[in-house]
Amino acid sequence: MIRLKQEPVKIAGVPVRNHLILAAGVLGTCASSLSRMLRQGAGAVVTKSIGPEPRYGHAGPCVVVLEDGVLNAMGLPNPSKEFEQELSLLEGEPVIVSIFGGNPDEFHEVAGWFAKKAQAFELNVSCPHASGFGAQIGTNPDVVKACTEAVKEWKKPVWVKLTPNVTDITAIGKAAEEGGADAIVAINTVRAMRISTGLKRPVLGNVYGGLSGKAIFPIAIRSVYELYEACTIPIVGCGGVSSAEDVIEMMMAGAQGVEIGSAIVNDPDIFRHISEKLYASDGVSPKEIVGCAHV
Repeated sequence: MIRLKQEPVKIAGVPVRNHLILAAGVLGTCASSLSRMLRQGAGAVVTKSIGPEPRYGHAGPCVVVLEDGVLNAMGLPNPSKEFEQELSLLEGEPVIVSIFGGNPDEFHEVAGWFAKKAQAFELNVSCPHASGFGAQIGTNPDVVKACTEAVKEWKKPVWVKLTPNVTDITAIGKAAEEGGADAIVAINTVRAMRISTGLKRPVLGNVYGGLSGKAIFPIAIRSVYELYEACTIPIVGCGGVSSAEDVIEMMMAGAQGVEIGSAIVNDPDIFRHISEKLYASDGVSPKEIVGCAHV
């Protein structure tokens, strides 16, 4: 397997310790869990998505672990503005704050709460199971552009996390780029469901949810590949990454870094384990790998 040279990394204006980033929604609600991921080898961490008002989320069951992934319908639970207290404990660390809102004004407001402490913002316009938020606005290029412009007013790097649940993901990626995004994150979860044959009911309390994990890795690769051809800003790959080989494949498709989430369920030390296999003193420069699969 190709191994990478360990060298200083900056992705879309954000200095990170390596190419591996904790994805939003996983161990991201408090400073202690985010710090733990950094200590265990994450190059940077993305917080749980924070919105304009506190939310308790959907009734359970909210998470179901499947044989090839994770199905969840959390409903964007978050402490809203009170998250400032947690972020204050992470000052100086590579922390990207994930935010959501129902319109550009709400995105602008939420970003303003954290503008002094966040290294960057990740715009959640892609959650598939929260009414009025996420993918319900992230499928409209004009709205994505407007939300990106609103957050860019705070003069911080802005990453926009896209939904795969669209006909043409490149149209949304271009809209984010036109709005001033510094990077695109691809992808969020795939809209899905399962039914318990014993109970004769959907397994999730919300009926529908988002599928993550190994099952969606090919979809994520395809999305990154298409976006690399259509856009000029950096891409961060996300979706089903669970090995060093997956990281290299994502980078060959066009990603400058990757986010890891569901793989933590089976391996809490996933960042350290991947780093041990991914990097070598005599490795190749990442610049030689990113996008090399395009011909």
